[in-house]
Amino acid sequence: MAAFSKYVTAKNSSIAGCILMVLYLLRRKRRTPRQDGRKGVSDLILNTEKDGRKERAAVDKVFFLRVLRIVRIMVPRFFCMETGYLILIAAMLVARTYCDVWMIQNGTMIESAIIGRSTKDFKTFLFSFIKFMPLIALVNNFLKFGLNELKLRFRERLTKHLYDQYLQGFTYYKMGNLDNRIANADQLLTQDVEKFCNSVVELYSNLSKPLLDIGLYIFKLTSAIGAQGPTIMMSYLLISGLFLTRLRRPIGKMTVTEQRYEGEYRYVNSRLITNSEEIAFYNGNIREKQTIHATFKKLVDHLHNFIFFRFSMGFVDSIIAKYLATVVGYLVVSRPFLNLSHPRHLQSTHSELLEDYYQSGRMLLRMSQALGRIVLAGREMTRLSGFTARITELMKVLKDLNSGRYERTMVSHQEKEADIAEKLPLVPGSGQIINRDNIIKFDSTPLATPNGDILIRDLTFEVTSGNNVLVCGPNGCGKSSLFRVLGELWPLFGGQLTKPERGKLFYVPQRPYMTLGSLRDQVIYPDTLEEQMRKGISDQVLKEYLDNVQLGHILDREGSWDSVQDWMDVLSGGEKQRMAMARLFYHKPQFAILDECTSAVSVDVEDYIYSHCRTVGITLFTVSHRKSLWKHHKVNTECHPDFAFSFKLYFLGFKQIFLDR
Repeated sequence: MAAFSKYVTAKNSSIAGCILMVLYLLRRKRRTPRQDGRKGVSDLILNTEKDGRKERAAVDKVFFLRVLRIVRIMVPRFFCMETGYLILIAAMLVARTYCDVWMIQNGTMIESAIIGRSTKDFKTFLFSFIKFMPLIALVNNFLKFGLNELKLRFRERLTKHLYDQYLQGFTYYKMGNLDNRIANADQLLTQDVEKFCNSVVELYSNLSKPLLDIGLYIFKLTSAIGAQGPTIMMSYLLISGLFLTRLRRPIGKMTVTEQRYEGEYRYVNSRLITNSEEIAFYNGNIREKQTIHATFKKLVDHLHNFIFFRFSMGFVDSIIAKYLATVVGYLVVSRPFLNLSHPRHLQSTHSELLEDYYQSGRMLLRMSQALGRIVLAGREMTRLSGFTARITELMKVLKDLNSGRYERTMVSHQEKEADIAEKLPLVPGSGQIINRDNIIKFDSTPLATPNGDILIRDLTFEVTSGNNVLVCGPNGCGKSSLFRVLGELWPLFGGQLTKPERGKLFYVPQRPYMTLGSLRDQVIYPDTLEEQMRKGISDQVLKEYLDNVQLGHILDREGSWDSVQDWMDVLSGGEKQRMAMARLFYHKPQFAILDECTSAVSVDVEDYIYSHCRTVGITLFTVSHRKSLWKHHKVNTECHPDFAFSFKLYFLGFKQIFLDR
């Protein structure tokens, strides 16, 4: 061991550090082209990232402005609980700093009493320490309590603010289907928000305590060893901080990339759970394993690089922020003692010199540690810049979507030669929506997907209340697209759309959504019990709705409207479709869009449901291929494979209109 230790010198350690940094840079340079060269089919399949331009993550003026903007959300006013906890933490930090100074002085006196063999002084200062132990413990735990509460309250404020924006109107739908700037919004709203709030609070604590320590110890040390010593330490802090901040710049970008890969990895796992039945029928477990392993490998490779970078930076941080700071501290504190002509200790005894050295040395050591913590806090600040960039990007996209603006890659559709001259400029939101009861009218409205793929150039038709419409046609001909425009999920690219307000249109999908909650919640969704009471609808009326769709036995089986189950599993496919129809009867809209919503229902029950809709005055837009439904509709709309629509009017005479694409 002794033979080995002689090679562990400052010079050799510095050389080793430089070699490690060079190896890291060479490794990064070598891996970059290899990663680019691997892009192929698998990367295309696994690419769930829809983000376009990325927010830059760095500790600069933009970063501080972003943090300030988010802090205004988390601390909305001066007189609030968050401000109280900030003050509590600051007070506890001051108290803890004074406790540290007192413990240094008291510990020095205890050691002096031991060395001087003074039993009386030893007992006095020892009992003084015991007496103050509960107070010191209380200060430390009050500080932890304040930090944990502040993290939770910051997270609560920011989460509620983001969800208010995310669940405003159809923003949650638009973010995943119309806009391609944000991928994995669920991760941003959960994990990234939590990590951002924790990082902000920890940074507040890690900066406030060292700054208080430095201020107090500078005051104490200036009176003890003069102003030159603290000045040297502060100069060292400034120089080393600027140097390390420059080296840490890649951490922000690497943090953003890490969170994005984590989101992709969680996404492919959630897809496996959501589509497990379909994958099992296809025997797709091997293919899904390859997909998950490829996504996980991308995450692991990045984490390996990140760990190596943090290892390299940790090596440099330890030398500069800890050990060199300690060396500077020793040099500063030793000056009054090693200078025999220094006026401070010309008449001091050995014990006085020892006591003064212990007290000044420990204060200077604490001050150097505080300086080191501030330097290391720059590392956390760089990591915080990554979370800040992601949260800021989410807030920007939410604001744009709520203002009716979205960004998406538009396709250049290859048109037929005959239609080349008829170019149609596509401007999302350029159409006009007019709210009027008892009518749905498309007037020269182009039907196009959000990415600009034109389905119908000029759609014009009108349906009034009482005229049920049956929509037929193969998959991909634009049936669902028509209803998405009608439900205002997709933007209007031109023309005029006259329709009732949103609340007077109701959509019933083929796979109905069963919410978390009671049996009553399944019928009245999205209403609450209070809204049901305001409408004056009693539980007896709800029972009639269930009887109308032959689901009265479920209430008898459960025994109460307040019974809570996992209704997606408890109800069969046909029962869920009938429950959705009971929900339709509860809301009584002017128009209802039925998208193959009775495919799992018997013909006799289906016939009764459609007859009841006509009885209560609900006009239907039905997507179905069952000929048994023709008798319940006056208009049959057929969508042909070439994207032309034809309307056939039954019972009121025969009429057929073709609308070219």
